[in-house]
Amino acid sequence: MHPSHPRGANSLVSILQDARPLRMRRIAWAKGIALMLSLAAAQSFAQTATTSGTPDTPAAASGPMTTGNTSGDVYDLLIGTYTGGGKSEGIYVYRFDTGSGELSRIASAQTVNPSYLVVSRDRNYVYAVNELPGDNGPATQRGGVSAFRFDRASGQLSFLNRVSSEGNDPCYLAISPDGKYLLTANYSVASNPGGSFAVFPLSSDGHIGGSVLTVHHEGGGPVKGRQDNSHVHSTVFSPDGKYLFAQDLGVDKVFAYRYTPDPAASSRGLFGPTEARYTSIKPGSGPRHLIFDASGKHAYLTTELNASVFVFDYRDGNLTQAQVASMIAPGFRGKIGGGAIHLSPDGRFLYATNRGDANEIVQFSVDPANGHLKYVKRYPTLGKTPREFAIDPTGRWLIVGNQESDSAYFFRRDPQTGELASDPKRLSIGSPVDFKFVSPS
Repeated sequence: MHPSHPRGANSLVSILQDARPLRMRRIAWAKGIALMLSLAAAQSFAQTATTSGTPDTPAAASGPMTTGNTSGDVYDLLIGTYTGGGKSEGIYVYRFDTGSGELSRIASAQTVNPSYLVVSRDRNYVYAVNELPGDNGPATQRGGVSAFRFDRASGQLSFLNRVSSEGNDPCYLAISPDGKYLLTANYSVASNPGGSFAVFPLSSDGHIGGSVLTVHHEGGGPVKGRQDNSHVHSTVFSPDGKYLFAQDLGVDKVFAYRYTPDPAASSRGLFGPTEARYTSIKPGSGPRHLIFDASGKHAYLTTELNASVFVFDYRDGNLTQAQVASMIAPGFRGKIGGGAIHLSPDGRFLYATNRGDANEIVQFSVDPANGHLKYVKRYPTLGKTPREFAIDPTGRWLIVGNQESDSAYFFRRDPQTGELASDPKRLSIGSPVDFKFVSPS
């Protein structure tokens, strides 16, 4: 849902400082089997949900679904969706038992295109992008960022406020390590071609303030129609909290900024370019999402346009490329699209999605000595466009959403081998995109 814009002039990064500092719903679990087979032996469980309110107000749902008797750790699972076409209301909250696989929808909140979510560290607030204009909206329409209070006991979401994202098609959110600021990556900016990221102050009661800083990138890449200008796809803080990395799909660069929580103490301001300024990625790769391992010594980057995982050694704001691992199966000739990337809770395995015609999750093992990757296995997601996925905190389940198939699959995962079971359970849900686990206790 990211439109293309005319190519911008090739120049250095410019920093612009803002002077203003359910209805009735049925959950269907189905066993997914081989690609050449249809889904069979489906088990359906009815669930009643009541919906009320207007856009950006909470709508409740209730009713458990039982799939087994073995109890495990219980988490709330928040799912962000696309709401175009009336298939989805916005954000959904499910209670999920990691032992039995029991799932029950407990709440929802109406908001437009909440395609990416982030939860505050105290778990009291949830923030969502409002990805606008999307494919069908006017190019002048700005996206938004919405705040919700989250009641962990009941799972209910209560709308707090919404602000402009100061760009088009916001697609990622990050909270600064000190909890003071919320950042969003704007994939595009219609009136000033090129992507950006914007910085918003967070109040103690969870509300979002107006943007205090917008950073624009300029330039382009060799892939016509996808790299005609800048497209910021994610903003990720380093493990030490001192740096921010902005992945720009359009210009094949990972930009690095020093984070100074007290701008008054530095002439560089809240975010200032590091001495290196950026790490260049192979032209035509399209950097998308970046993650760090628990040691803080290695980073992993998915590239959308050539479906690869780049491995970096990390130290004090600098990324040094160490390896490139392709996600593409030998001999594959269809469309590709590298997407989400996550490590298992124990850090022993890394998973990434490949969309396009591949529609699969690719598993790698991680060498504990140097962070390098080794291909293990690939798994069909049993649907189209697996944009995001999540591994539950116990490491027993991997949940992936097929955006264009209105389905999410719950794969039971072997924590020892990292392999995913061949009989995942299916959840019918409109245009699922993002998944976040929250402990209700």
